[in-house]
Amino acid sequence: MTPLDRFAPVDLETLVATASLQTRVDRKYLLRPDAFERLLAPLADRARVLEIDGRRSFGYESIYFDTPDLLAYRAAAHGRRRRFKVRTRTYLDSGECVLEVKTSSGRGETVKERRAHDLAHRDRLDADAEAFVRERITADGVDVAGQLAPVLTTTYARSTLVDRAEAFRMTCDVGLVCAGPDGAALRVDDHVLVETKSAGPACLPDRLLWAAGCRPVTISKYCVGLAALHPGLPANKWHRTLQRHLRAR
Repeated sequence: MTPLDRFAPVDLETLVATASLQTRVDRKYLLRPDAFERLLAPLADRARVLEIDGRRSFGYESIYFDTPDLLAYRAAAHGRRRRFKVRTRTYLDSGECVLEVKTSSGRGETVKERRAHDLAHRDRLDADAEAFVRERITADGVDVAGQLAPVLTTTYARSTLVDRAEAFRMTCDVGLVCAGPDGAALRVDDHVLVETKSAGPACLPDRLLWAAGCRPVTISKYCVGLAALHPGLPANKWHRTLQRHLRAR
């Protein structure tokens, strides 16, 4: 029996209708398994867990693309207002694959757009995929789309909780592996990456974690994974998380 077995199920359609959260505040935490179980205990009577075809944990694979000089990574590392992220995301249980382009404007707005992608070619961008990226990313006249290549692959298993009364969602990722093209990998097998998503104010999981002395961490799977695998990259933004929680091995 797993800690999530205590939760009543919810289907995907109901989850989206209950807490779609198009405008939201995200907070991330890295928890040891025992701390994660303590968090779940008071949520079991009110939150529900996403269940599809009897499954409550779902495999994800993301392949991140960047330029040879890691323009996307460096924009995030230096806190530039205009940032972007390009990845293919594969839902391993269903085999569905999408191409996602995430951009941040100078006004702090974040836009994520996606389109279907060929599963067999999820580690490359064809002419149509490049055109999709090119329409959404401009970088001082540089043809970013034409330079993109895969630089990091992440895999993990995700479960999602939702609470109808407070309209929050909480994703729980385990078994995170961030691997480079050379096979070097960051394996986060001793922590659960928890992300709360609420309309703004701290939701119940946030309040429970804060009361237990757990605080949000600055973490991006792409940026932390790349920084762990390449210690020479600028990583001040993620230094505390890397030093306290994560080691490449």
